[in-house]
Amino acid sequence: CTVFRSSSLPLFSDAMPAPTQLFFPLIRNCELSRIYGTACYCHHKHLCCSSPYIPQSRLRYTPHPAYATFCRPKENWWQYTQGRRYASTPQKFYLTPPQVNSILKANEYSFKVPEFDGKNVSSILGFDSNQLPANAPIEDRRSAATCLQTRGMLLGVFDGHAGCACSQAVSERLFYYIAVSLLPHETLLEIENAVESGRALLPILQWHKHPNDYFSKEASKLYFNSLRTYWQELIDLNTGESTDIDVKEALINAFKRLDNDISLEAQVGDPNSFLNYLVLRVAFSGATACVAHVDGVDLHVANTGDSRAMLGVQEEDGSWSAVTLSNDHNAQNERELERLKLEHPKSEAKSVVKQDRLLGLLMPFRAFGDVKFKWSIDLQKRVIESGPDQLNDNEYTKFIPPNYHTPPYLTAEPEVTYHRLRPQDKFLVLATDGLWETMHRQDVVRIVGEYLTGMHHQQPIAVGGYKVTLGQMHGLLTERRTKMSSVFEDQNAATHLIRHAVGNNEFGTVDHERLSKMLSLPEELARMYRDDITIIVVQFNSHVVGAYQNQE
Repeated sequence: CTVFRSSSLPLFSDAMPAPTQLFFPLIRNCELSRIYGTACYCHHKHLCCSSPYIPQSRLRYTPHPAYATFCRPKENWWQYTQGRRYASTPQKFYLTPPQVNSILKANEYSFKVPEFDGKNVSSILGFDSNQLPANAPIEDRRSAATCLQTRGMLLGVFDGHAGCACSQAVSERLFYYIAVSLLPHETLLEIENAVESGRALLPILQWHKHPNDYFSKEASKLYFNSLRTYWQELIDLNTGESTDIDVKEALINAFKRLDNDISLEAQVGDPNSFLNYLVLRVAFSGATACVAHVDGVDLHVANTGDSRAMLGVQEEDGSWSAVTLSNDHNAQNERELERLKLEHPKSEAKSVVKQDRLLGLLMPFRAFGDVKFKWSIDLQKRVIESGPDQLNDNEYTKFIPPNYHTPPYLTAEPEVTYHRLRPQDKFLVLATDGLWETMHRQDVVRIVGEYLTGMHHQQPIAVGGYKVTLGQMHGLLTERRTKMSSVFEDQNAATHLIRHAVGNNEFGTVDHERLSKMLSLPEELARMYRDDITIIVVQFNSHVVGAYQNQE
């Protein structure tokens, strides 16, 4: 396919082809070209996502008329899809099971936690994570790390919009800000003294990363300096008299401080042209975040935006129930709507949220970055005019949202939920909205629970009110017989969940033909059907959790 890119729109020019390792069976054999031709071209597709045929509900940003010239369908675009629609042509092409597996498993990662790490017995058995792109490149990110100077683990998913720059930066930096916020005064002093004297620093985090989860080496010094300024301020504010650390307060402070640093770095700029460009891209794009901190039986979830945390609870009869540990920050949340209206004059009551979007444009009501919804108009103009030519020539960055009178309209402050773990709390699912748009929370918990316990084959077949023929019932029973082998195909709970999210039919079972079709879609069309999906499944150690409970 051909993508035309304007040299005047490079601010978010990370709209490059998806990593080849994700789709190497297809690219290698040139099979995608036999399935679909290019249906549209786009100068700036991850901003407008463009085609008028894409449902508006699937876009983080509603396309504004100002973007109309950036993306338009090819003339007679329908001929490309009609002529090559795999569902209706005589020669059907489907991916083979090994090809499907190579795509689904390309980004999977698993980590088993040692039961005793030398300090504490862990309440976490381990976690599985995975990602499936819809955008090119994927705008989601994920992170997982063990806190080395305090107790507990941090796990999080990050959903980017207007590019991946902000989600990438937040996935690298946020856990350091949280870890520093949790450190006692003496440890902060020790770290600062080590930096002053040039001695080796105490390691703060042990990262658990897939090889594709990279860090930006070029920005590491800039990021470190901002983090150091933060811990210096914490040292000055805390004289060491109080030793109690409030985890909820630490999470809130870390989120807000990182967002403030992202904004400040973009305003100050950097003499290095690459870094100057990077900090601006980070600030003008955006990201939501859903982070869990697990320390023994204490589970805190900090959420900014519309990713979700869902607890899987096994009842006494063996059935599964879902407990929501986060709230979506969007127009479906009445409390969020009320909060926004109270923060702005009554004269803006009808304009602050239009068509279920912030100022008619942005779907999440809380996010990192997105300075176009935070800075004053004067500050935006000043930064753009003094910035690199790529920024000054960019129509998106110069565009001011409509009815923009009393910024900021957006915050990165998280909503923190606390839950004390119980023996029946078996696992936690953290996932970006790409999963929750396709699956109900109860189905998510049931599928993961059945996968982890191997009990799915004992449950009765549910047809959900559909009229089922004998042939269809035979097919469902056949599917049941093969389910055990499909479970053994997946050694990763997140992969198994993605397989269901993308391939489930109306009866709740994976249809290989459907799964093959969905994974065969070229990047121009994949975003029409789904969003990026990123999932972390954390499995708890019920014996350890029960022991904590018995000690009290």
